[in-house]
Parts: sequence; structure tokens; C-alpha cells
Amino acid sequence: MDNQKTPPSMDQWLKEAKAHESAPNIGMYLTHNGIVRQTARAKVREGAQDTRPVTGMFFSYDQEKVDAAIADTYQMEGIFYIRVWLNEGKLQVGDDIMYVLIGGDIRPHVVEALQSLVAKIKNECVIEKELEE
Repeated sequence: MDNQKTPPSMDQWLKEAKAHESAPNIGMYLTHNGIVRQTARAKVREGAQDTRPVTGMFFSYDQEKVDAAIADTYQMEGIFYIRVWLNEGKLQVGDDIMYVLIGGDIRPHVVEALQSLVAKIKNECVIEKELEE
């Protein structure tokens, strides 16, 4: 656990979200918890069979880009609440990479927003360097 942040409590996040002024408009909350996996990204995403097991990763992010991604997601139909936590530093297999909580009016809107925001964060806002054996 080199330079890692303490992960949030999802129970606490949900309690705070349900007390937020936006709560009367929300019919669903969805969460995402990304973790470091042992299987290399290239194997999972591209089917590369010649990858070695991952032992951890270095993870960092650009806060301005994350804030912009959150602002864009708030523009999506039916989305009223968003909270994001990103780890940083040297992470091990099983460590938390990110938590995302999104609240919105109906399931299709919330599912779409969660998928969109997580994709933007992963593709545009973070730097991940997998460590191999």
C-alpha cells in the first residue's frame, strides 16, 4: 500500500446521497467499484494470450479531466447525483482503483450514465501502468 488513499464507505456515501437535496428526484443509485485484477488488460480487452499475470499497477489521474467528465455526466438526462473516488500510487491485485456512485430518475438513465462516466474516466482521465511478475 504505497501512497494509497483510504477507500470510502459505500454505506456512508449512500446515506449522504439520500440526505442530499437531489434525493426526491432519485429512483435509483448505482455503484461501480473497480479493482486491480491479476489478468492483464490486453488479455481481457483484446484477447492477447501472451500476457503475464499482473502483480499490481501504478495508478494516477488528472483531477481536472475527472471534474469535466463528471460535469458532462450531469448533463445526461435524469442524472441528479454523482460521487467519484479514485485511488493513486502503487496498487496490488485486489486493491480498489475507483468508486463511482450515480443517482438518477430511472434505471436506463442511471445505467447509461454509469457506463459513460466510468468509460470516460478509464479512457481519458487516468494513467494505469500494469506491473507484471
